[in-house]
Amino acid sequence: MHRILLAALLATAATVGAGIAPAHAGLFDKNPDQVAQDAATKNLHAVTLWVDATWGFRNQGAANALSRAHQAFATRGYDVVSVEPYIENGDLQGFFVTYQKPRG
Repeated sequence: MHRILLAALLATAATVGAGIAPAHAGLFDKNPDQVAQDAATKNLHAVTLWVDATWGFRNQGAANALSRAHQAFATRGYDVVSVEPYIENGDLQGFFVTYQKPRG
């Protein structure tokens, strides 16, 4: 568990250290399409957000939320960089998801 948290924190620190402010959003609080649009409007190179798996059904609910987020970001030219699960006391809580626009 500590390894996953450390990886997520280091990924976030790396984007902030590079002058890229990550956007954070709980996908059950915000529409993934709006989060992706905001990131594209702000011309963010990388975006890290939280997808909650504790609301509703953990299996299908989280999978659906991830699919919606992936589609919203792909439409705007972002690629999935990582999907890191966060587990607390043996229970899946959610995912830190990082998207990035290819440089070029």
